[in-house]
Amino acid sequence: MMARRILPFVLLAALAAIILPGCRHERKVDVVGKLHPEKMPTMATKNISTLISDSGVTQYKIVSHLWYVYNEADTPYWLFPKGLYLEKFDRKFKVIATVAADSAIYLVREKLWKLIGKVEVSKAPRDLFLSERLFWDERQRKIYSDTFIHIENDTHTLEGTGFVSNDQMTAYRILHPSGIFPVDRSALSGPAPASPIPGSPVAPPGHAMARAAGIPAPAAANPAEAQGGAE
Repeated sequence: MMARRILPFVLLAALAAIILPGCRHERKVDVVGKLHPEKMPTMATKNISTLISDSGVTQYKIVSHLWYVYNEADTPYWLFPKGLYLEKFDRKFKVIATVAADSAIYLVREKLWKLIGKVEVSKAPRDLFLSERLFWDERQRKIYSDTFIHIENDTHTLEGTGFVSNDQMTAYRILHPSGIFPVDRSALSGPAPASPIPGSPVAPPGHAMARAAGIPAPAAANPAEAQGGAE
């Protein structure tokens, strides 16, 4: 009689021992199945200022409030959602251009920058390029835009839609020009901007991201070093 009472409990315990580990295994598989590494950043860094090199040569310096790296994505990319400031160097480590944008994406394999929102490109001595969207293809050594572009140089202000340039910004053209206006620099001349603090990043004056980051304006460039212009 006692054996009959015990038998159901033994059978129940044996059944639980078989089923419960399987349930725990299924829960683990479900958790793993919900993870999407390609959508998760492999690195997130705040308030960065770093040099980027290629083949042992320093190419540029980037400054940003927030930097996400997505190395596990099908198309690996970097994301700068809170603004980007960039200095481009020549082989002698001399700054040849500066770039500021409200946000940016860099496609790592394609070596393609997509700059978005209030994009400002400054090139010595006084060339300034403004657009809402700009692309920089490092492989083809080309910079281009498919939106409105505003350009200021020593003698003229140019405006239009669509823009193509070499990566040195020395030979460029507007695809659909809408206006060319002469500029009298002597009437616009004023005191030179303050020199940047040694060792600190610099940015084009007036840019919202630069002001928010406390980045000082660049010193006036030597006009004798100017090269290039509109095609």
